[in-house]
Amino acid sequence: MLNIELLHDIDTEYSADSVEWCPHINYRNIFACGTYQLEENKEGEEEKPCQRKGRIYLFEFDKLTKSLQELQRIETAAILDMKWLSCNSGCEVPTLATATALGKIEIFQLENCKLKLIESVALKSDDDNNLALSLDWNQSNESSLQQILASDSKGNISLLSRSNERNMEILKSWHAHNFEAWICAFDKWDKNRIYSGGDDMLLNVYDLRSESRIMLNKSHTAGVTCLLSHPKREHILLTGSYDENLRIFDTRAMKGPLNEINLQGGIWRIKPDPRDYNLMLCACMYHNFSIVDMGDGNASPPPSLVGEFVEHKSICYGADWGLNFEEGDDVLYMATCSFYDHKLCVASVSG
Repeated sequence: MLNIELLHDIDTEYSADSVEWCPHINYRNIFACGTYQLEENKEGEEEKPCQRKGRIYLFEFDKLTKSLQELQRIETAAILDMKWLSCNSGCEVPTLATATALGKIEIFQLENCKLKLIESVALKSDDDNNLALSLDWNQSNESSLQQILASDSKGNISLLSRSNERNMEILKSWHAHNFEAWICAFDKWDKNRIYSGGDDMLLNVYDLRSESRIMLNKSHTAGVTCLLSHPKREHILLTGSYDENLRIFDTRAMKGPLNEINLQGGIWRIKPDPRDYNLMLCACMYHNFSIVDMGDGNASPPPSLVGEFVEHKSICYGADWGLNFEEGDDVLYMATCSFYDHKLCVASVSG
């Protein structure tokens, strides 16, 4: 089993649900943490609609001194997901997109180690209570245009386009799931292919050129909550679900998974390690944070559990690997966060 050592334990005050480490080559010591806080009516107050507020924290972690410094906190609507734009996209300024409880996709840029809001677009909905649940970047460096895929609580998927001139717009939006569309993702090998997973237990595959569903997978026995198109292995897709199973699919034949492993507690996020992309850091909601060796991604050998991080006592939602490592490093770092105990941890991982 891997050795996981707690280095920092931070109280985020608001419930924490998202952690993303900056991939930009000059800022890999920086990560963001998103929070979600439901503001309930106080006793004796007039009944009013619930308010979902949030906060974005920006931290700097020094792997040499193992120190952690808060750089910034931004009051915002509740955050449900966030993703940095890859440094391979050709964008020189680190750029962070967030999905908020107001049904918006917001874009921040990192300038002088501070995040600055530069764009905001509301997803299309007939309901004011629509939440943006997840997002993914089309991380192509083929043009100055960037695309964002977003899912929402009404079961819709939206494709947004953004240019360097900061004019983000919604290209198309369609109904994909009968309940919450928990997750959406581009295929990292085929930018015309996208995936969506929802609370209706369905995994959908769409082709953006034909604007039609080309595949429907019913392998999951509960809501589909996370998706990962493997960044180093073409045709490999990993999924997580409330049914507690991490599944590995071959996207060319998706009737059933190549392999699977039960991790307990439901799986909210899957992140590949930044060295050889074989270790998967999984946020297992009602259990812990687990690290899985996925093997060669085929039917044999099966994936195996190689590490467990048990410092969190509430719903395990946010997780990411630190990207501030050098070739030959024996130690990796990870950041994790959990909900009702509003806890953020930074830990080292060694073999």
